[in-house]
Amino acid sequence: MTKISTLHKRWLKEPSYKKAYEQSRIEFEIAREIIEARMKSGLSQEELAIRMQTSQSAIARLESGSGLPSMRTLAKFAQATNSQIQIHFKPMKTPRQKIAA
Repeated sequence: MTKISTLHKRWLKEPSYKKAYEQSRIEFEIAREIIEARMKSGLSQEELAIRMQTSQSAIARLESGSGLPSMRTLAKFAQATNSQIQIHFKPMKTPRQKIAA
């Protein structure tokens, strides 16, 4: 069986896949962080849903990366997983562009 990370690396060579991935990168990164935090907290999707007073299917959608969760949802998630939210802005690897005044 092929790992998804191996497939992802292979697919990134295809321009259409790479473009779609880049456009959804933030959603995927947030989804990955959410999944990792839930797993580290030792909670199933169902247990997390109970703590957040929502449904298991809502947690599955949150973890799918299909959209951006609201800050209110992220705050509820952080409380339910006994974690804290941290937002970091990192410079992109592309050259800096001057902003017109």
